[in-house]
Amino acid sequence: MTTFKDLNLNPKILTALENKGYTIPTPIQLQAIPHLLEGKDILGIAQTGTGKTAAFSLPILHNLANSKASVKSGCVRALILTPTRELASQISENIEAYSKGLNLRHAVIYGGVSEKPQINALQAGVDILIATPGRLMDLMSQGYIRLMQLEIFVLDEADRMLDMGFINDIKKIVARIPEKRQTLFFSATMPATITELSNSILKDPIRIEITPQSTTVEKIDQKIYFVERFDKVKLLKHILKQEEATSVLIFCRTKHGSEDVVEALERSGVQVAAIHGDKTQSAREKALNNFRDGKISVLVATDVAARGIDIPAISHVINYDIPSDPESYVHRIGRTARAGRTGVAISFCDPHDDKLLLAVEKAINYKIPVDDSHPFHKASSGSSASRIGSGKDEDRGHKKPTHSSSKDRESRNSDSDKREVRKPVHKETQHSKDKKKVGFFEFLVSLFKGKKAAAKPRVSKPHAKPHTPSKSRDSRGPRPENRDRDSRSPRSENRDRPQRARPERPARVEGEQKPRPTGATRKISSGKKETE
Repeated sequence: MTTFKDLNLNPKILTALENKGYTIPTPIQLQAIPHLLEGKDILGIAQTGTGKTAAFSLPILHNLANSKASVKSGCVRALILTPTRELASQISENIEAYSKGLNLRHAVIYGGVSEKPQINALQAGVDILIATPGRLMDLMSQGYIRLMQLEIFVLDEADRMLDMGFINDIKKIVARIPEKRQTLFFSATMPATITELSNSILKDPIRIEITPQSTTVEKIDQKIYFVERFDKVKLLKHILKQEEATSVLIFCRTKHGSEDVVEALERSGVQVAAIHGDKTQSAREKALNNFRDGKISVLVATDVAARGIDIPAISHVINYDIPSDPESYVHRIGRTARAGRTGVAISFCDPHDDKLLLAVEKAINYKIPVDDSHPFHKASSGSSASRIGSGKDEDRGHKKPTHSSSKDRESRNSDSDKREVRKPVHKETQHSKDKKKVGFFEFLVSLFKGKKAAAKPRVSKPHAKPHTPSKSRDSRGPRPENRDRDSRSPRSENRDRPQRARPERPARVEGEQKPRPTGATRKISSGKKETE
């Protein structure tokens, strides 16, 4: 059996591995380390929890320690690009443990925290820089990071970076690094877009694929719990009461959903914390450390943190919401059964998630068994019967239709004869009701044709009196006494007042022109007065 000593690594690195209890490399480490020590490009495809971090960090430390080249101020010799802050912190911790005694400087930069400590760490230059794309582009634009000395470029979790929209940042970073370099490209899945990106930045790479794409760890006991949406919290509390649920990681689809789960569990006295995009970096690190140290037994997270949690002791992973992206299911359940352990992955499926469950089973090419032993079991909708590789109807919670016998049919017919027959509505009465109902559309049509809608029976109206000219006040007689003078309108008062005679305007004679004043002033277009 091959050990780390057989891989010809630096003796100080071997000592650090022995201190951590690592003696036998994993399959991805066994195949990748020899090629990386030779300086070749690598295209590694391996699921989470297989040791990808050590597969590229150990040969990087070995090659940089043997070269003994000095790094200039603000420069970097090896750049490791990761999608999330949690994953960047995890890689930094591993490199710090493996590089003891090698006299190599490393730094980690990511968003959500102050830039000043990170800038101070970069001023003297670092051998290894672990960064997220956003903060790296920010500091590069400010001139604090220079990549002219870059020797090794690592793109970790490339598929996740594309999902998070970092494709343009990655292309800008690749355009600014030297063409002569060693490139390491690692991804848990390999869709078509990742293949296209790898072909553009790798040169004659060695392809290493440990497991088929989108497969799950065999040591994980996967289950489906059919449950109504309003019963999910009750089912979650039921699972947490079990003795084997010692360290539970719960995944929710949204940030607000994760906070709702935390509030519901806290009301039941459960020690729980949440990590998602709205949490500060210090709060996320505190929650992870408390979960890792056993101070809290339940951690609620979103997919943002799915690939940055490396805690071997996780016993259960619960998908409170089935992920909308089938590939995320692999990374979620990959948080358990790490380092040779076993684990349980439970997915809650309400009637609205049947299509998402079908997509997950198609992606992993595996029919997830259904567990109906819990007290909140609810059979799935009819769409789940057509799921890929679905078994018997009883296994999916469906009941087969039963065929009734002739005796049953006769008994039902006899019972129906005894039922009271409803009297039909009189035709004339019903017709008269329908006739009175005139819809709005029919009313508009009747107006358009010049007809009136007869919603009510016509009533003959007396002919209007012919218009007669108004009489003067004297001819109409005296004013009624019961009418108050103060209630008269202003219009009527003005009407009674005698009108002032206007002076007559003299007629204008043809050919006569209006005399023009001489010596007077006249206005011009500019608004000033001009004297003639």
